[in-house]
Amino acid sequence: MLSILETIEANSSMKILAAAIKAAGLTETLKKPGAFTFFAPTDEAFNRVNVDAILADKDKLVSILQYHLVGEKRAAAELDATNVFTLITEMGKSLSVYLDENEIMIDNAHIVEPDIECSNGVIHIIDNVFLPQHSGWYETTA
Repeated sequence: MLSILETIEANSSMKILAAAIKAAGLTETLKKPGAFTFFAPTDEAFNRVNVDAILADKDKLVSILQYHLVGEKRAAAELDATNVFTLITEMGKSLSVYLDENEIMIDNAHIVEPDIECSNGVIHIIDNVFLPQHSGWYETTA
């Protein structure tokens, strides 16, 4: 079974994410043993934000990527939005889990492909990039 990093690198819809992880120096974190949950934005999601500005600021990039990583494994079925709760990210901020028009939302994103099992956790592919400074808002402009 592949690690979270290897799974992202092998997915053709997450090339920007793979490059961002490498640029941020987080490859070892996403290869090491553990029980992580990684909310992985697609290239389409990254195209909604200013990718160049994010990649140009390594500290900001690291913070954003750590905001997508939770230090415990959570399957999609465990993300029950009937009771609002939060997930604490590796950045130290929390992600909200809630119901929006009967769809589960994680912070500002929908899960488009849940429960991709990895050797060190699980990936949920999402349709938006979590931005700590815009927590809870859906980014729609570049």
